[in-house]
Amino acid sequence: MTSRGSPVGAPERFLTMLAAERGAAANTLAAYRRDLDAAADELGDLVMADGDALASLGEAWSAVSPATLARRCSALRQFYGFLVDEGLREDDPSPALPRARARRPLPRVLSRDEVERFLTQAEEEAAGDRPESVRLLALLELLYGSGLRASELVSLPVTAVPRDAPFLHVTGKGGQQRMVPVSTRARAVLSRWLAVRKGTSRHLFPSRGESGHLTRVRLFQLLRELAARAGLDPERVSPHVLRHAFATHLLEGGADLRVLQTLLGHADIATTQIYTHVESARLVALVNARHPLARRG
Repeated sequence: MTSRGSPVGAPERFLTMLAAERGAAANTLAAYRRDLDAAADELGDLVMADGDALASLGEAWSAVSPATLARRCSALRQFYGFLVDEGLREDDPSPALPRARARRPLPRVLSRDEVERFLTQAEEEAAGDRPESVRLLALLELLYGSGLRASELVSLPVTAVPRDAPFLHVTGKGGQQRMVPVSTRARAVLSRWLAVRKGTSRHLFPSRGESGHLTRVRLFQLLRELAARAGLDPERVSPHVLRHAFATHLLEGGADLRVLQTLLGHADIATTQIYTHVESARLVALVNARHPLARRG
């Protein structure tokens, strides 16, 4: 291993670079920090660690899940690449890192019938225009109807709600801006929510004290409580499951993968391709029906 000493604060400099050059969000930076801290707990000085030390992490982290192992090793590869780029090391020991042998799990998805039961329950509860019930229906419509992340949804400002154009202005990961279509029914529910919403908070879904917004934890709780009332297994329901359902059901309906990437705010289409598992049967039928060789058979 060759190194130019052990510069103080190299992990902090790495995190600063992620924030400044890649626009990494606060949650992303916190995750990178935890992964680097986990490695430092095992190896001590990360800057001085050699290939043998990194290889030992496979045994040290044998109890963690394949996904956690893959994430930690990814953080370390980027960290050592940064050290080399900055001239803080002459070599990159990251090829010695252990590799997780696991396929990325397919996302949990609710069926269309289950989503319909979910929406029906929310609509029935909101029939009397009780503010809490109308708010929950609006949250559900935007999660399933627009595919928003939980963090994007709860932090929406009132100014994001469209007046004439059927789009929401959303700030996603890394501060990236995108426009998300809002269905006619979702716009109608949003209008109902704005009519019964109290206070002057700048947030579309304010917290009780109005100093902040509804938290992701509370959103999670509200959805699980609604799922139980709708006769669904609460353990199968979360904001991200509804985002998965949005993507999967759009693909089933014939949506283009690139369009879906834009709607979901994915930086890399490889992330969006996880949803193509729903397309296998439809694609086989398409080839059998349309390909010239099918007609020869």
